[in-house]
Amino acid sequence: MNLRPYDCRGVLPPTMTRRDLLRTVSAGFGWLALKGMLAGAAESGNPLAQKAPHFPARAKRVIFLCMQGGPAHMDTFDYKPQLAADNGKPGVAKGGGSHLFGSPFKFSQHGQSGLSISELFPKVAEHADDLCLLRGMHTDIPNHAQAFVQLHTGSSQFVRPSMGAWALYGLGTENENLPGFVTVSPPLQFGAVNYGSSFLPAVYQGTRIGAQREEGSMTGIGNLQNPDLPNALQRKQLDLVQAMNRELLTSTGNAEVEGVIESYELAFRMQGELPKVMDLSKETPATLAMYGIGAGATNDFGRQCLMARRFAEAGVRFIEVCHGGWDHHTNLHTRIVGSSAATDQPIAALLTDLKQRGLLKDTIVMWGGEFGRTPDSRKPDGRDHNAKGYTMWLAGGGVKGGLSYGGTDDYGYRAVEDPTHVHDLHATLLSLLGLDHEKLTYRYAGRDFRLTDVHGAVAKGIFA
Repeated sequence: MNLRPYDCRGVLPPTMTRRDLLRTVSAGFGWLALKGMLAGAAESGNPLAQKAPHFPARAKRVIFLCMQGGPAHMDTFDYKPQLAADNGKPGVAKGGGSHLFGSPFKFSQHGQSGLSISELFPKVAEHADDLCLLRGMHTDIPNHAQAFVQLHTGSSQFVRPSMGAWALYGLGTENENLPGFVTVSPPLQFGAVNYGSSFLPAVYQGTRIGAQREEGSMTGIGNLQNPDLPNALQRKQLDLVQAMNRELLTSTGNAEVEGVIESYELAFRMQGELPKVMDLSKETPATLAMYGIGAGATNDFGRQCLMARRFAEAGVRFIEVCHGGWDHHTNLHTRIVGSSAATDQPIAALLTDLKQRGLLKDTIVMWGGEFGRTPDSRKPDGRDHNAKGYTMWLAGGGVKGGLSYGGTDDYGYRAVEDPTHVHDLHATLLSLLGLDHEKLTYRYAGRDFRLTDVHGAVAKGIFA
């Protein structure tokens, strides 16, 4: 039996969408209801406009320094003297054949708080009293793809909106001429899922600037301006296209068309402001040197961190800066030294710069990767994946500095004290931004979705 409706001319449409069904079945009452909801949404105005938080916020924005690949916590921010003492003894891996691998790097205490930090991060260690070390982190799956996506979206199984998209959806942006969510040099192998908006309106997805390459990263953005068409003519051209888009939106009620309209308008406004924000030539030589720009190993990540400060200063809500190459199964001595040398100075400079400008107090800086590493290995100089315990850290944004929160066992294998799941991290970040993770929801497919799904507990013990 053919249930597809005929139009007013008696012509059978080639396909039937859900909106066709609402428009034609039961005298179109479902369509009337949908039109009413769309009208209500239209009255709300700019979806990127600033919104009031659920309660007073401690922070206004997030800068996520994403170390893709899984940094070894026992070599960086989680001192394990017992692991060093038992170096070479049988390891914890199932099936045997592994040996415990004590960190080859020295740890020392820093700041008034006395936090133990590895010699790999001497400049970040100078900010010990600003750091909150989350030493009891854990996640679900010790595979890069699943863990990386879960870190960003809360789910390793389904495509869900990223935490940046949720933050932008909940709070809007402070600058309507810039994207509210920017991701700098994201890894290509995960596609856009880690910064996408999924079922949230497309206007909340991250704007990608550059992408990771095997050798360094590019930090430009293509097709930002049209050199062949003046702004006035571009505006006329866009007005014509938008008129047709709005007519399509009225006739179909397709929310994706609304996202296209908003993205076109944002792209037009970005032409004037984004190049200025990304232009580092106006920075002083002292600032460039502080970030390590023009100094070999630190040049690339230094530029990205300085760009993150400029985005934060300009009112971008969520900024992610990604550095790859932390998957150290072999050649740990050489490779982790290179990774830390490329990032230590730029990260310390970012913290210094934010503090000097009065931005650190309401900016959450978050550092970490998708999981940690094992305390043992079947190879002579490397560590494998470990989702059961690892370290991330936060600074600024209402977080208590000089604090070690949670902990792993004596070998750094499993979170045993105040364990903090990725869902808890997400709930805590939203809380710092003034958002209740249980109330920040979006209705989709008949269900209210949220970043933390049905999980998540706020780690209130880290609040200043």
